[in-house]
Formats: sequence, structure tokens, C-alpha cells
Amino acid sequence: MTTTKTKLITADELLALYSKGVRGELIRGELCETMPSGGRHGEVVMRAGFFLNGFIMPRRLGRLAGSDSGVLIERDPDTVREPDIAFISAERLPLDIEVTGYYEVVPDLIVEVVSPSDSPREVMDKALMWLSFGARMVWAVNPESRSVDVYRPGERTISLTESDTLDGFDILPSFTCPIADLFTF
Repeated sequence: MTTTKTKLITADELLALYSKGVRGELIRGELCETMPSGGRHGEVVMRAGFFLNGFIMPRRLGRLAGSDSGVLIERDPDTVREPDIAFISAERLPLDIEVTGYYEVVPDLIVEVVSPSDSPREVMDKALMWLSFGARMVWAVNPESRSVDVYRPGERTISLTESDTLDGFDILPSFTCPIADLFTF
């Protein structure tokens, strides 16, 4: 019996592959190609981004980025993840610094919109992974159940329904958004 070893690639090699039409994340050097998640997923991502952008940008609180940006969270072997939305505060990454490659600062807030193929366990694992690398909050937005689970380090997960309001807590003080607005088109 023979085994084949997967050739690990670096974050720089992944960035070069993107220009050739390859899209994916890097998990400890292994390429995990990603596929589009569908219309509803994309619409919910844009709505969440719209509300966050309207709050963050006028106040110059930091940067808001989408999945194509990528966040490099480990080296040797490299891990690059693509959150649907990432907010990086100006304290973590000053606004006058230009980022041409992947972000190398873990975002303060991660928004993951649950894809039709995601299991509840996968969503929770991804949220906990982000927290373990230093994210201060993760919103797991579920279009199917029209709900949001809020993960914060050392806190119990808060499960909100469309009759609740999303809160920015200490990451985005005074930010609120009715959850129903994320799903109303």
C-alpha cells in the first residue's frame, strides 16, 4: 500500500492561483476550493454588509471586507480563511495602512452566513475557530431559520430570532439592526 502526500501551498501561491480562477481557502497549507453559495446567501451577505458599512464607515471605526479579501491566520503551514464579512477595527489595523495581499490581522467581528450545505456543527466549529485566533465576536447568520447566533469569547452563545435586534456590544457600541431586516428584500 502506498500513500500520497498532499503538496502544501503557501498563502502567496494561493493568491497567485486566484488570478487563474481558482477560489478557495487554505487550511494548514491544503487548498480547499470553495463554490458559490447561491442567491439568497449572497443577498443576506450584502444586506448585513450594507447595515454594517452604514455604521462603520461614517465613524471611521475600521475596515469592512468581504470573502474575496482573505485573512491569513497561521503560517508554516499557512491558513487563509474567507469570512463572508470581516470588520477590523482601526485600533487593530490603522486606516492609513494599505493592504495589498491578505489581511494578517484577525478581524474583531466575523459575519458568516450559513450556506445551504453547512451543518450546524460546521458553523459552530468555524465560529469557535475564529474566536480561538482572536476574533472578538462572530455572527452566524442563518437565512433558512431567519436567525443569528452570536459567539463571543468566554460567553454563552446567544441565539436570536427575526423578532430580535442584533447588537454590536463593545465591538461596535450603539450598533443595532433588527434581524428581520437581514432577510427582508
